[in-house]
Amino acid sequence: MNSTAVIAACNLVKRYGPLEVVRGIDFTVPKGQCFGLLGPNGAGKSTTMRMIMGLAEITAGELTVFGVSASEMTREVKAKIGLVPQDSNLDPDITVLENLEAFGRYFALPAAVVAERAERLLEFMQLGEKRRAPVNALSGGMKRRLTIARALIGDPELVILDEPTTGLDPQARVLIWKQLGELKKQGRTLLLTTHYMDEAQRLCDQIVIIDNGTVLDRGTPEELIARHVRGFVFEVQKPALATSATARWDQEDIGDSVLYFVDETAEFIADLPPDAVYLHRPANLEDVFLRLTGRKLREN
Repeated sequence: MNSTAVIAACNLVKRYGPLEVVRGIDFTVPKGQCFGLLGPNGAGKSTTMRMIMGLAEITAGELTVFGVSASEMTREVKAKIGLVPQDSNLDPDITVLENLEAFGRYFALPAAVVAERAERLLEFMQLGEKRRAPVNALSGGMKRRLTIARALIGDPELVILDEPTTGLDPQARVLIWKQLGELKKQGRTLLLTTHYMDEAQRLCDQIVIIDNGTVLDRGTPEELIARHVRGFVFEVQKPALATSATARWDQEDIGDSVLYFVDETAEFIADLPPDAVYLHRPANLEDVFLRLTGRKLREN
């Protein structure tokens, strides 16, 4: 185990009766980084997060948070963690400011400290003008920003973000991305789950992709892209592509078209038939995710 990591998992296993949902995964989350835990629905992400927060018992293996076993975390260790849950659980009966002040009291902080932090966090998340507004008067993006502010009221060293921008418009997402970048500059460690691959590619220093409770691969976004899909993607419409030249390129049939993953764009274009219809773009993390986990729809 890595004693200097904020989170370290070694051969981590979780079973519910005969069902094994986490199957011996390993990963470490270094201090001061944004670490992405990615996977499709049912991959084991939520269960892993619950074990990290001490909300689910570990069946086998080791899991430490700040060097302490996740099953033995004290109140002091848990106070170092801020959680942004996937679903909003703000108190709708009180104001924006009162939500922060009420949550701050759970940390046994002096009232003056809570008041100062609450005002600072409202400004940080651009909610200062809404301090006296009822929660139900906020937009979805404002509620997510308030939930992040609430997670920071205890001044945590580790912030766990479970799909923090799901359902938000582009402007709200970009604002949250900017503020998460500021948290990283402050030296905080971020653990992020998201289904938005552009979000993970933009924010994460390191990524682990899991499915069926096992690790499929890990690395920086750039390393994963280079390893699995090369630098560029051509989506070529059928049927104008059946040549012996194009057969030599790394490819994936997706029905009405074929994806080609290439490093040399000019050479590939020269191999295409003259009547080929295609789209051309840089490869991204979503290409990696789909290649590793498949394109079949997950309903659970």
